[in-house]
Amino acid sequence: MSSQRDSWQEMMAAVQAFHDKHDFKNTGGEELKYRVALMAEELGEISSCVTKGKRVELLAEEVADLLILVMGTGIAADFDLNAAFWNKMEKLMKRESRMVNGHIRVSEFRDMDG
Repeated sequence: MSSQRDSWQEMMAAVQAFHDKHDFKNTGGEELKYRVALMAEELGEISSCVTKGKRVELLAEEVADLLILVMGTGIAADFDLNAAFWNKMEKLMKRESRMVNGHIRVSEFRDMDG
């Protein structure tokens, strides 16, 4: 596998090429409400894989579909997803965690403070 396949720029270029191939910009494929619906659909497929105990390869494919949609949403909405990722990670790393209903949560906990 090429080392470029490990690069964010190469991944974004591949998603951009996919958008260009199907002319998403001019055919409704970059409309944000439509993209949110597609992401919800993919999340449902991921949920189905997990709840029905499907093969990990199928789960990986569905997660990749969601990632491609998320990356394409950065293209469609014209924001730098790489910068947004690192900005958010910086905030997340400063947050505390709590156990909530038996699971770890990392949040600002605004709605959970009494």
